[in-house]
Amino acid sequence: MDLRHLRYFVSIADHGSFTRAAEALHIEQPPLSQQIKALEAELGLSLFHRSRRGATLTEGGIHLLAKARHILEMEREFYLLAGGLARGEQGRLRLGMAGAVALLPLIPRAIRLFRERWPDIVITLDESNTPALCEALHEHRLDIAIVRPPAPDPRITLHPLFDEPTVLAIPKGHPLSQQDRIPLSAVANEPFLIFKRELGPGFYDAIIAACQKAGFTPRLGQSTPQIAATVPMVAAGMGVSIVPAYLSQIHAEGATFHPIDGPMPRASIALASSQPELSGPSARFHHLLSELAGRMPTASLPSTPASTP
Repeated sequence: MDLRHLRYFVSIADHGSFTRAAEALHIEQPPLSQQIKALEAELGLSLFHRSRRGATLTEGGIHLLAKARHILEMEREFYLLAGGLARGEQGRLRLGMAGAVALLPLIPRAIRLFRERWPDIVITLDESNTPALCEALHEHRLDIAIVRPPAPDPRITLHPLFDEPTVLAIPKGHPLSQQDRIPLSAVANEPFLIFKRELGPGFYDAIIAACQKAGFTPRLGQSTPQIAATVPMVAAGMGVSIVPAYLSQIHAEGATFHPIDGPMPRASIALASSQPELSGPSARFHHLLSELAGRMPTASLPSTPASTP
């Protein structure tokens, strides 16, 4: 069955006339009559009573009209959905986030704006570490992920977003906690809290390199299970640490945050995917995130020692 036949059938039923239906469909009446006869022959059923006054539905035609309308509506919805998917305006987006990046104000802002602009795209969120997210991307369990470079899997494509400035986190009450800017060399003899390297090798190496450039190799204390867990451990007096500046929003009682006097490591953020070229909802989210990231200030450092309540 050609869907044209159903459109012709519905048009004749709506106009009550082969002539008027042919005019509305912009075709000649004889071909229209032939198409309906072909449909009736295929169905083994007469659809119209024909007379000089027009065309009225037979009992069988009455029963089939609602179904024909439903099929044509499904066809319309099918093409609308296909067009929306092609334009990246419908479908789903499975987004992964590495560790504490969800705490960066930019991320929930981007997700909220994305949902407002494209409400027909279903977005789901997953949080893990960069290696696990890259594995999920490769296995197509995620579409894109916000990670800390580098990617452990060479098959993963990274789209750089921005570098986040870092601050020195110190326990409240520490002799240095009353200072403003603090050089890294001032904490050379302090226990240094840092996450496991496999959770973010790029950021980990940048921290170690910054300390060595300041003239010391950090005396590593207890490793933290994730980057966000570093601040509560500093607040517990277990040591000092270098953390992304946005983690100063974590109100762990007993921690202060200080700009680093001198070269500081940067915490890089990138969008990861298993495809070199993004398309559909993934491309739209990347564009939105890049747009917002471009508006971010180059630094977000506290101007005075910031202590949590």
